[in-house]
Amino acid sequence: MDILLLILFSLSIFAFLKSLSSLFFSYTNEPKTQNQLPPGPPTFPIIGNVFWLHKSFSEFESYIRSLHAKFGPIITIHFGSRPAIFVADPSLAYKALIQNGAAFADRPTAIATGRILDKNQNTVSSSFYGPTWRLLRGNLAAGILHPSRVKSYAHARKWVLQILQNRLELLSRSGEPIQVLEHLQFAMYFLLSLMCFSDKLEQKQIKEIEEIEHRATLHLSKINIFHFWKTFSKIVLRKRRAGSLKLRKDQEDILIPLIRARKKLKEERSTKSNLDDQDYVLSYVDTLLDLQFPVNHDKRKLNEHDILSFCNEFLNAGSETTTTALQWILANLVKYPEIQEKLFMEIKGVVRDGDRVVKEEDLQKMTYLKAIILEGLRRHPPSHVVLPHAVTEDTMLNKYLVPKNGSINFMVADIGWDPKVWEDPMGFKPERFLNSSGGIAFDITGSREIKMMPFGVGRRMCPGYGLAMLHLEYFVANLIWSFEWKAGDGDGVDLSEKQEFTMVMKNPLQVQISPRWKEK
Repeated sequence: MDILLLILFSLSIFAFLKSLSSLFFSYTNEPKTQNQLPPGPPTFPIIGNVFWLHKSFSEFESYIRSLHAKFGPIITIHFGSRPAIFVADPSLAYKALIQNGAAFADRPTAIATGRILDKNQNTVSSSFYGPTWRLLRGNLAAGILHPSRVKSYAHARKWVLQILQNRLELLSRSGEPIQVLEHLQFAMYFLLSLMCFSDKLEQKQIKEIEEIEHRATLHLSKINIFHFWKTFSKIVLRKRRAGSLKLRKDQEDILIPLIRARKKLKEERSTKSNLDDQDYVLSYVDTLLDLQFPVNHDKRKLNEHDILSFCNEFLNAGSETTTTALQWILANLVKYPEIQEKLFMEIKGVVRDGDRVVKEEDLQKMTYLKAIILEGLRRHPPSHVVLPHAVTEDTMLNKYLVPKNGSINFMVADIGWDPKVWEDPMGFKPERFLNSSGGIAFDITGSREIKMMPFGVGRRMCPGYGLAMLHLEYFVANLIWSFEWKAGDGDGVDLSEKQEFTMVMKNPLQVQISPRWKEK
């Protein structure tokens, strides 16, 4: 009803200003002035472009793709009065995010409903470019994501893997198809929760964390379409704002006790003369408890509500995206059994006889495994559009203006599917990443050139991409080493997509698995 009233109001205004409407239209492919926005469809007063009436992200994405086909690799659409620029060309993305990285490293202001969950844009991914963002990202990169800290959680990865394997093996005994998504999701939330709060959480606690955080990601996916259209977001999203407040309260009830428990443990350890506790493993919360946060030219420690926002970000960014990528990769290994068999033979050539687990140090010797992971991320990036960027002042990209009051967005899927870069881009061909000697020489950071950007590139690239790659390699290798994977029914594997928080399988993967190792 809110949207209907808004449409009627906008159309009324449009009729009243019909004589002036020509001022708001733009049909040409070429800029009219030196500071012309990239080309795009006609715009209307108040409403902007009418594309926002589309009901789903897939329709929105198809619409944007059709505009690129008509106007070229860089286009403009309007959400109300705010321009949003979309780039689908890897060379333009490189010019913006690598060659002019500082100019394109800011974030646009989020809608009020979204700011409830990220504490007014004070998380690593949402912060405006500047000292606060550098502090937050530096704490994450030098703390829990430092290679030595990642290595310290090897025991947690092995524990979570064993739980996942036991679940799948038990289910396989029925002979019925298994929908693996819920088990992959639980495993990823389990692992990230251990890294975030403590390595001694119980499975019941993990399940509560998974439930509330997954609810949060689904909620965010429903309001993302309004991210650019801030003018009316408070009106249109009034009920969803109330939902955000309720969701935030539920997160507080579940996660703040865990934060307080970690703070208490830290205080207890600080009173001991001997802190050489071999069982103690640094958590993400530990690094946040010590952080000095800049406020009005002063510094203060984070409060528990600040810490909660960072924990939400860490859990969602690391769990949902990795779960999505893992399911897509396994789906393709089921769809193409010859690729699965080739990977199994590579693992067999590396793992010592009698070993039932692929060790983390073994992963470095498996180039075909790495090629499969890269191809999975290229063909099925968890997010088809990276988080929007902004500029701190009006900036030119080639001959077009990127205005300060707008946003610039990079079409991750289209860049990774560019037929000028990739032969048969919609196929699943891991061999494309192998060089003539059988090795891999591909830079996923895009620092030399951009061919795909599943983690983004440049200054706002996901700081956890190394951890994500490790988790994908570790779990794919071990799941293929432990089980033979086949389609769960006669229809094979459906690779249709559906937009949620990430781009997921429309019909979740169902498989029949057979343990490769029989108990004696």
